[in-house]
Amino acid sequence: MRHDGTFDPLLKAIAWAVLAIAVAKVVWQWLSTSFWRWLSVDVWGWITDHPWWSALIAAPLLLIPVLLAARLLTPHRYVHYLDDDFDDEAPAVLTYGMDYLDALEATEFERACADLLVRDGFTGVQHSGRAGDLGADVVAWDHLGRKVVVQCKHYARPVGSRDVQTFNGTARPEHHADVPVMIGLNGFTRDARAFAARHDLILVDRQILHDWAQGTYLYDAIDDGADRAAA
Repeated sequence: MRHDGTFDPLLKAIAWAVLAIAVAKVVWQWLSTSFWRWLSVDVWGWITDHPWWSALIAAPLLLIPVLLAARLLTPHRYVHYLDDDFDDEAPAVLTYGMDYLDALEATEFERACADLLVRDGFTGVQHSGRAGDLGADVVAWDHLGRKVVVQCKHYARPVGSRDVQTFNGTARPEHHADVPVMIGLNGFTRDARAFAARHDLILVDRQILHDWAQGTYLYDAIDDGADRAAA
């Protein structure tokens, strides 16, 4: 034991190893005696005596993991046509409703933004989605070859100046962004907007996000938002 009352890491590792070996030995003895006897004699005997009932029970049990795997592998998104009067040959466009985006978890929101970038033709779209990404939730390249670094804020309130300042400290110095973009599900405070304007950061507020999610190309939605702010 150390002078501060804690155990040496090596001693702790040895103690955990001894405990793991003891538990493994007990589990193995149980599996090799009682459990195996029950499985091989009682269960197997009932299955051979009742083959039809066994098949009826096994079928849904085998179907459940297949359905779960299919659900996990299916992309969770809304895809529909922008024009209500579409025909069978009209191209499908990925869009999201704001109520849908509101209901997402933070990581799902980041994936939705990444999907919209793919829809708009951005290349090399990468979603980080992990702690320690230093503000780069999504990285992509636009049609001019510029690196776009996106941070997504799924806040129930407007994003404040401190978050925007933090993003400013990593977007260009750390990630070498040509186009730093911060997306705020519920907009930004006045101070946050003022700071972003001074440091040439692009803010995507709720209205811009709505337009983008409904099919408007990202840069067009941003330009429309700038026009509204200037009016």
